[in-house]
Amino acid sequence: MGKKLYVGNLSYDVDNVALEQLFSQHGKVESVQIIQDRDTGRSKGFGFVEMGSDAEAQAAITALNGQQHSGRALTVNEAKPREDRSRGTGGGGGRGRY
Repeated sequence: MGKKLYVGNLSYDVDNVALEQLFSQHGKVESVQIIQDRDTGRSKGFGFVEMGSDAEAQAAITALNGQQHSGRALTVNEAKPREDRSRGTGGGGGRGRY
């Protein structure tokens, strides 16, 4: 399985197609996902790209991290596993109303 990369500091007008084209210069792109705001549908300025192999992922990191794209210096590194965020109650510290 290929490596999943985090891509940060994206211009808000970069779409999945443009991001795939940028990374495909460095190997086979398995998937592209730009994270969007749930309410507005606007890009949050970061996304994920999954490359076909570890070597291709490393080539993309080496070539693109810190490079200018649409006037912004990209941050490209290996994505960290997503942490499980529970949606339970926030716990009020024991201060209840009486």
